[in-house]
Amino acid sequence: MTEKSREKGKPSGKAAEKPAEKPSGKPAEKGKKPPKVRKKEKGAYTRYKVDDKGLTRLRPYCERCGQGYFMADHGDRYSCGHCGFTRYKRT
Repeated sequence: MTEKSREKGKPSGKAAEKPAEKPSGKPAEKGKKPPKVRKKEKGAYTRYKVDDKGLTRLRPYCERCGQGYFMADHGDRYSCGHCGFTRYKRT
């Protein structure tokens, strides 16, 4: 057997070279955090408007599912997330 075949599985004596690390842009400043952005709150009160007269619905109910299932507003149409019914708005 030749020397090359015997040493094939053995690691070579040379150390593997590591790639040079790139310097990061600006160092991070400690103590400063970006202001938190509050998410828009969800709930039943976002689907109603309170007036002097009482409550008014901002979106229609689904015609198939009935009361309690509001339809989502997609700009040019309303769609129900429960049954998939879609009603197009008049232009």
